[in-house]
This record gives sequence, C-alpha cells and structure tokens, in this order.
Amino acid sequence: MSAKKAKGAGVEMEDEDNGDIEVLLGGFGGQGIILSGLILGKAASLFSDKRSAFTQSYGPEARGGSCSANVIISDDEIDYPYVTEPHHVIFMSQGAYEKYVTNLRPNGKLLYDEDLVELKYRRNDIHRFGIPATRLAEGLGRRIVANIVMLGFLTAVTKVVDYDAMKSAILDTVPPGTEDLNLKAYNAGYDHGVKSIEHHEKQAKD
Repeated sequence: MSAKKAKGAGVEMEDEDNGDIEVLLGGFGGQGIILSGLILGKAASLFSDKRSAFTQSYGPEARGGSCSANVIISDDEIDYPYVTEPHHVIFMSQGAYEKYVTNLRPNGKLLYDEDLVELKYRRNDIHRFGIPATRLAEGLGRRIVANIVMLGFLTAVTKVVDYDAMKSAILDTVPPGTEDLNLKAYNAGYDHGVKSIEHHEKQAKD
C-alpha cells in the first residue's frame, strides 16, 4: 500500500484496501441523491467487474427533506448491505454534512458542494475536496444536473469506478434526450476532480 502525506494535513492519503468500499451520499429531496446512488451502484455492478449494494433513506418529506444514498462496492459477495463507516462521503446539503460527517472513517474522503456546505467541523484525519457543483450545473443551463456533476467529481477523486463505467451507467439511466446535457455535467465534474487531485498531490510533495 502506498501512502502520501498532504502538507499540513496531518493525515496520509493511502490507496484503498482490498475489500468493501462504503460510500454515503447525502443531501435533500429533489437533488437527485437517490438517483446518484443508483447510478453509482450500476456503474460498479453492471459496468465494472464488481458487486454492489444500494440502500436509501428519506427524511419526513420526500422533496426538501433530508435523504441519503448508501452504496457498498466490493470484489466479493457483500454480507451486510448497510454503510456504517464510509470511506467516502458526498454532501450536497448542510444538514447531511452535520448529520453524517462524524461517520466518515479516518483517512476518508469528504466531497462537498462548496456553495451549499460550510465545513464547521475541522477534522484533521480526513481529506476534503470541494466543488461548486450546483454553480457548474447552472452554467450548463440546468441546476438539476448538479448531482451528475458530483458523480464526475466522485469518479475522479475516489476512483471507486473508472471513467467509462460511470459514463455508461449515467447514459443507461438518464431520460432519453438528456444524454448530451448529462455527459457535459459528468465531464465538468470529472475535470474539476482531476485538478483537485493534482493540487492535493502537489501539496503532498511540497
């Protein structure tokens, strides 16, 4: 296992261990959080040589209330389908961040929408990656594809599935006629993620 230490971070960036990878996505109803979890699971199980388990949770209100998607990805059979200590968390609302950030395991990756989440809790044992996902989606003309922007970002930063697997899962899932828009959103998030990783690794070398 290789390890890198980011300057001033006090935490090493390690390659993933073999075994189950737990991912939690959180936000509020209407952001496409549940759809994102479904797409991630499909990318792993249908378009990669992996297995996945997907569960979801809603707050009191379907639209506007809190919701989360939980995905486990593994090379082997998955014995327990629920996320308990995620390797990666993706937050698109302040409420989701405050509710779930303490569940993120040490050395885990926290991905968040910079315009919707304020990092109030300064954990020194995790890696933080921000992206203006909603703003990028608005720049494409449709705020609703912010979740697809975030999936691109997730793919680049975490590498839980590869670029082509996630792309295929997105195109297999989104409504007919929206493929071009969603692909642009995916690429916008992926490109931002590549730059974020390059910046993170540069800090590790300094």
